Amino acid sequence: MRFETAPGEQAQVDWGVFRYHTSGGQTRSVWAFVLVLSWSRAIYVEFVERADVATFLRCHLRAVAHLGGAPRRCLYDNAKVVVLGRDQNGQPVWNTRFLDFALRLGVDAQLCRPYRAQTKGRVESGIKYLRHNFWPTARFTDLADLNRQVTLWCASVADVRVHGTTGVRPVDRLSEERPRLHALPPADTLAVFQREDRVVGRDGSVAWERSRYGVPWQWAGTTVQVAAREGIVELWAGAERLVVHARATQPGQRFTVPGQWAGLPLGDRRPRLEPLAVQLPMVDVQRRSLAVYEALAEVGTR
Repeated sequence: MRFETAPGEQAQVDWGVFRYHTSGGQTRSVWAFVLVLSWSRAIYVEFVERADVATFLRCHLRAVAHLGGAPRRCLYDNAKVVVLGRDQNGQPVWNTRFLDFALRLGVDAQLCRPYRAQTKGRVESGIKYLRHNFWPTARFTDLADLNRQVTLWCASVADVRVHGTTGVRPVDRLSEERPRLHALPPADTLAVFQREDRVVGRDGSVAWERSRYGVPWQWAGTTVQVAAREGIVELWAGAERLVVHARATQPGQRFTVPGQWAGLPLGDRRPRLEPLAVQLPMVDVQRRSLAVYEALAEVGTR
């Protein structure tokens, strides 16, 4: 049963898995985050390497910023990044990090009926259109290049075609829908969701996008957050910003901070005692002729 929504009322969101051949002949896959505004059918696509909660929320933020605002409701399937399961009464057990994000964004999160993916048919159709129209001709060097291409495709192909259902170009409907979308909250309200959790290694550095960024050694073994923007990488511990680094321009770069290991206990420099074994003295056993034992045996039998 088809249904229509009012402008600014709903968006539908989902993941898609897309496979590709590497230059070395291997087959790998990448995730596509897809958000479609239900009334205008305007689409946002972003390819990512991981489909975890942190990536899911950051894609949301970039999607609503790109489209010009957030809808009143978002429709999802029952993925673990959104809902962990259902209780004994059949009510959803929300992923708390996602629910916190939705509340701060001002979006009412809604779920499809389990095993009824067609409930969110607009985004399902968007993923299918992406798979058959954009993906077969995609040729890219890295993820950044792929996302530049798909952003251009959305603007020059997907959003300017006459939509088969509405009979109107999504870009034209978006200009009408955009005033009905609500503005995003202040940046500091959502800043925490634009960061990635990372564990600081024993060497006092954080691995992120194939490079390493240093923090004071006292944070080794703890979890910190990485926030990246144009040319800069920030490392945070909750509300405390620890350090700011220039962003790596190629894989394998390593960045340190002044005094990163200052005050690090070096331990006792005296040589450790070598463990030693003990050799026992030889036991000198007196040797006698067998005749002596024979004589003693004869005495004992008398």
